[in-house]
This record gives sequence, C-alpha cells and structure tokens, in this order.
Amino acid sequence: MSGGAVEVVNRQRGQQIDRERWQAFGEQALEMIGVQNQGATVLFTSDRTMRKLNRDYRGKDCTTDVLSFPSEQTSFEKASEKHLGDVVISVEQASRQAAEHRLEMDREVAQLILHGLLHLCGYDHATDNGEMNRLELRLRRRLGI
Repeated sequence: MSGGAVEVVNRQRGQQIDRERWQAFGEQALEMIGVQNQGATVLFTSDRTMRKLNRDYRGKDCTTDVLSFPSEQTSFEKASEKHLGDVVISVEQASRQAAEHRLEMDREVAQLILHGLLHLCGYDHATDNGEMNRLELRLRRRLGI
C-alpha cells in the first residue's frame, strides 16, 4: 500500500467499533487523498471526553463530532513513516448526527474520518474558499460514502 498506516483506538463503551474496518477505510482514504508513507490515529471517544478536548483546545465548552490534532515532528523525529496526527470522533455525537440526517452510523463515521484526515493533511474549510469541501465531496463519491 502506498498510503500510510492508520491506528484505530476505541476509548468509549457505548457502541461496538470495528477497528479493522475503520483502519482499512482510513488507509484507503489517505491513499485517495494522495498521502504517501504517512499515518494517523483515529480515536473513538465519548461526548464527555470530546467536550473536554473542545474546551481545552478550541475554547468551546460543548461536544463536537470530530477534532483533528496535527502532529509536529522535528527533523530527528521523522522516520520513514511520518505520523500526520490524530482524528478524534465522539461516537455519541456521530450517532445523533446520523439519526438527524437519516444516515447509517457507518456512513456518518466514514464521513467524519475523511473530514478529519483532510484537516490533518492541511486542508481548512474555514479559510480555503471551498477547496476542502469540493475535494471532500469528490472523495466521498470515490469512497462510496
């Protein structure tokens, strides 16, 4: 595989998480984004933890669906495979959004992983005049989500 490795960590107990499925999806998404030899971590968590992260890192005292934390590595830390960073997903928020948008939970999670990975790759929908949104929609079609 020319993309990168994705590690999936489950730190919530509300829903079953198919770690192998999301690992394969994340790796496929990185490959389609055009990432070479760079990996990421996808962490599934609860609303409580997500609210704390959102408050601590963004100053917003509420839960959110997905947060991305790009990693900064110094030159001596860089190895043959660089770690792009972490994508954190609130399973509870994703479940509410799936119900609200009448989507299957798996589709919602796939969209959130893709969105988070794009942020780790440097895309920012708040500042790029729609570039990230257009790319995300194209990739959703290619990934079947």
